[in-house]
Amino acid sequence: MNILTVNLLFSTLVFWVAAKIYLLPRLHELKPKNVLLPILLLHSFRHLGLMFLAPGATYAGIPPQFAYPAAFGDLLAAILALASIPAVAKDLRRARILVWLFNVEGSLDLRAAIALATVYGASAYMGPAYWIPAFWVPALLVTHYITFIILGKYWKQKT
Repeated sequence: MNILTVNLLFSTLVFWVAAKIYLLPRLHELKPKNVLLPILLLHSFRHLGLMFLAPGATYAGIPPQFAYPAAFGDLLAAILALASIPAVAKDLRRARILVWLFNVEGSLDLRAAIALATVYGASAYMGPAYWIPAFWVPALLVTHYITFIILGKYWKQKT
C-alpha cells in the first residue's frame, strides 16, 4: 500500500468520525436544505480537479488515462453542484433531481478516479496536487454519503 492510499483512508476515517459525532445524529432535526447547501458549495470547488491537467500542479508523466477522466469528471460534478444551489435554496421542484444527478455523477467520478489512479500508478506523479486525493477526496466521499442519506431518508418529495 502506498502512502497516498494510507493518507486517503485515514483522512476519510477522520471526516467520517467528524460526521458521525457532529452531523449524522442531528440529521433528523435539520432541514435538508440547511445541510445540502454547504455540501453543494464545497463540491462547487471541484473545478480544482483540473489541476491534474496543469503542468506544475502535477509532475510530468502523470498518466493521461487517470488525469483526463479525473479532471473532467470533477469539473462536471462542480457544474452540477453549482447548478443545484439556486434550486435547493429556492425549494424548486427540480432541486431534488438536480441533487440526485450531482450526487450520482460525483460519487461515480470519485470511485473511477481512485480506481484509475491505482491502476495507472498516478500517485507518483501527483506533485503539489497530492493534497487533492489525500485531503479533498475524503471530504467529498463523506459528504456524498451524507447527501445520499438526506436524499433517501430526510428529503421528502413535496405533494
